[in-house]
Amino acid sequence: MEFSSQIIQLLFSGLTIGSIYALIAIGFVIIYNVTGVLNLAQGEFAMFGALISISLVKMGLPLWAAVILSIMTVFLIGGLFERVAIYPARKASVPTLIIITIGVSIAFRGIAILIWGTQPQSLQPFTDNTPIKFLNAVLLPQNIWAIGISLVSLVVMFYLFNKTFIGKALTACVVNQFAARLMGIKPEKMSLLAISTSAGLGALAGIVIAPISGASYDMGMMIGLKAFVAAVVGGLTNVPAAIGGAFLIGILESFAEGLWSSGLKDVVSFSLLLIILFVKPEGIFAKASGKRV
Repeated sequence: MEFSSQIIQLLFSGLTIGSIYALIAIGFVIIYNVTGVLNLAQGEFAMFGALISISLVKMGLPLWAAVILSIMTVFLIGGLFERVAIYPARKASVPTLIIITIGVSIAFRGIAILIWGTQPQSLQPFTDNTPIKFLNAVLLPQNIWAIGISLVSLVVMFYLFNKTFIGKALTACVVNQFAARLMGIKPEKMSLLAISTSAGLGALAGIVIAPISGASYDMGMMIGLKAFVAAVVGGLTNVPAAIGGAFLIGILESFAEGLWSSGLKDVVSFSLLLIILFVKPEGIFAKASGKRV
């Protein structure tokens, strides 16, 4: 393959990986802004989404029905997680809440092993997956689905937070919870809604990536960590910045893996995280984006 074609191929791969990170990073940002919690169990929602949808398809459900039912199930799991683990400890310190999410993450992986075992599983592509050639590079239709769903999610989140009553109530809780209470908004309900919505987005990310890289009980850990890196690099306080960070991390990882070594992609991501934390802890795109979610 010519060098120019290889560059395009790596760019396609980076955009696909970045789109998956973006869906989970959106969840990180929503939860952090509404509750102040860094939910390190976010990646496990992607794992549940992928494995539940695979099981439903094996039971005979059409793919579209399995996807919708899987997202709804994980949405409920997210709500249960908030009520059982986060809400009772809402007055605890931030480190305590982070430790709780780590514990829940481990518990989720244990439950997944009991139900699905340790063998990787795969989900059928959303549509015919015949490769498409573009400037001598190959693009799979499932990659287009991944990138397209990520961009649509960005538009939906923008509309939700800026044009709907629920979104403005969530934003009010972010700006000032006391003032939000005076206006009749209950931050406890907003917390439940934020974590449930983030769980649903995580499930969608897992379902999209399952036809490309498969699904297993431990897939959520690394995806969640990379999405967290993307959210911090972009800017943990607003959705567009986090999405920008996600695509940046995805592209850097793809080029590091394709041009040098597969082992370097993790080094690139976590090195960039350290540099950002030391030099610009508010995130690369935070200033350009302007305001908090």
